[in-house]
Amino acid sequence: MERISNRLLSWASLLEDNTREQAVTSSQMPFIHPHLALMPDAHLGLGATVGSVIPTLGAIMPAAVGVDIGCGMIAVRTQFTSDDVARAVGVHPLSELREQIERAIPLSAGGRNNKIVATAEPRVAELTAMADAIGLSPATYAKGWALQLGSLGSGNHFIEVSLDETDAVWLFLHSGSRGVGNRIAGHHITVAQRIMERYWIDLPNRDLAYLVEGTDEFDAYIAELRWAQHFALLNREEMMDRVIRQTAEFFGADVQERERINCHHNFTERERHFGKDVWVSRKGAISARKGQAGLIPGSMGTASYVVSGLGNPLALESSPHGAGRQFSRSAARRTFTIEQLREAMAGIEFRDTDAFLDEIPQAYKPIDQVMADAVDLVEIRHTLRQIVNVKGN
Repeated sequence: MERISNRLLSWASLLEDNTREQAVTSSQMPFIHPHLALMPDAHLGLGATVGSVIPTLGAIMPAAVGVDIGCGMIAVRTQFTSDDVARAVGVHPLSELREQIERAIPLSAGGRNNKIVATAEPRVAELTAMADAIGLSPATYAKGWALQLGSLGSGNHFIEVSLDETDAVWLFLHSGSRGVGNRIAGHHITVAQRIMERYWIDLPNRDLAYLVEGTDEFDAYIAELRWAQHFALLNREEMMDRVIRQTAEFFGADVQERERINCHHNFTERERHFGKDVWVSRKGAISARKGQAGLIPGSMGTASYVVSGLGNPLALESSPHGAGRQFSRSAARRTFTIEQLREAMAGIEFRDTDAFLDEIPQAYKPIDQVMADAVDLVEIRHTLRQIVNVKGN
């Protein structure tokens, strides 16, 4: 751990100068308490750094939560093993499982279901009741919000079938609150920026605009933020249920769940740290209380991890959420080739297309280094290696 200042601690051994400068700027906001914690996967973000844990007293910066509210991971450990995979592949190739998953779950940025399926109905009803209770009409943000429940999205969102170090099969996916969450975030970022302008509050970066606790604008944000976080959690549950169904068909036997973990990495919660109740915004970080289960994915083609939190107080009981980019999407496309992507994905069933060039493993920090930097934040329980990868364009 490096103490960059009294208000900024860093666990990142690989930290670009512009990322460090951005984090220093964020840490100087007057309501940070006691300090901002930079995770090992930290990289440049909108306003606040991705891979940062931001505890605030009496205020929240909506951009510090991120625009994909509630984005996170879900994983299920099954009873299947690599031997079961080998037997199933003797009947039909892994490409068939990938294609089944791709048919069952809408992919890409605007992907949505044609109808609300039976498994999604109670989840949509739960979200509708929750919205009604806070006076929220989700359709004002995204008319087809209910049809996106159970859809993946694009970019670094993925679905994977993996094997751990014991050869157990895991189902693993990454997604968030989709279009409705993005628009809720964008709305409240704009509200905060307009308040700053109204009161002539000068900020080092307009994306550090904040809402003050006790105001109507703050209360509205918290209520809608919590709704979007719950949408994201249920979105992952819905997709996982579909992945389980397709996996059962592929193996010819029902999936027995041995373990299920579902965790956010873009979210805000009320927590107590260093003697004060604060709002902790984790933008690209997971909660890692002592013994708490968590998920840390690598990039496509590299390892992912099932972890247990160590409850490090200086890190505000948090840990990294993934590998963290070291090339922007445009830079990755300029730098790498489809042949390099194929080489990185050797032995993994994936859709072979240059649409995924910006997700090549080399565009990210080495996950092994991220995990080495996180040695006092989490304990590794399982190391996962993909055998099937599904992504949206």
